[in-house]
Amino acid sequence: MADPAVASGGSLNAGGRGSGGKAATSPAENYHLARRRTLQVVVSALLTECGFESAEKAAVETLTEMMQSYISEIGRCAKAYCEHTARSIPTLSDTVVTLIEMGFKADTLPVYAKRSQRMVITAPPVTNPPVTPKALSAGQKRTHPAHIPSHFPEFPDPHTYIKTPTFREPVSDYQVVREKAASQRRDVERALTRFMAKTGETQSLFKDDITAFPLIAAQPSTIPYLSALLPSELELQTLEETDSSEQDDQTDSENAAGNIISDDPGADKENSMLPPGGLVPSAKATEDNVIDNPYLRPVKKPKVRRKK
Repeated sequence: MADPAVASGGSLNAGGRGSGGKAATSPAENYHLARRRTLQVVVSALLTECGFESAEKAAVETLTEMMQSYISEIGRCAKAYCEHTARSIPTLSDTVVTLIEMGFKADTLPVYAKRSQRMVITAPPVTNPPVTPKALSAGQKRTHPAHIPSHFPEFPDPHTYIKTPTFREPVSDYQVVREKAASQRRDVERALTRFMAKTGETQSLFKDDITAFPLIAAQPSTIPYLSALLPSELELQTLEETDSSEQDDQTDSENAAGNIISDDPGADKENSMLPPGGLVPSAKATEDNVIDNPYLRPVKKPKVRRKK
């Protein structure tokens, strides 16, 4: 009888499907490789029991494929018989019926299991599950409910579907806030200076190198005090809104005065003297030809709000 390590060692060196060259990266590939290597060890042990001292790589691979197909077919047929009887978990009777259907004598299994030259294969080492980093730990991992079989994949880590805040609490330290505000102000000024230097005219301190230490060129004005006299856009917008509101109020008051009906008998006589429109022409019609210029408008005193 040959040493079982010879056959099992040769089977371990034999590469299974997907085990040659590249190492597995995903958990599914790792599980497939581990299952394949276990079947190769079983095939090597059976060959040793039959008296073989060595085996070719192709022969071991063929026998491993045959055993894997046979076990898969048993599982598939047992699942079919189980579902045929309106059950979800196969039982021993389903497996026995499957073996009989495949032409195997189930009565010989106990005798074969108690054979004297049987070799015991040690269980593969159990690898520890990967430790979840503390930064990703959130909540408690869920287990399968009673209606889900235990061989189904486990629930994903809680951090994949539980909402976790990704922001930090605002800093309330006075010194840190002031330093951050000063740094932001400095960055904004530096960025604005660079933008103006790239888009406008610049002057350099050195005649040889124009790009070194660029300075924003001053633009002299013939009338330097003109910008102080011109109103800003905000002031113009405020004046326009004030004028439009006053015009709307005046129009509403004129319409209200024209719609008043008097009960005086002499009112019909007065109404007969009104123009066809029924309204007395106001002074607004004479102001249509006035140029809309903020410098030609009359001076208006600002409204002083009294404190209550």
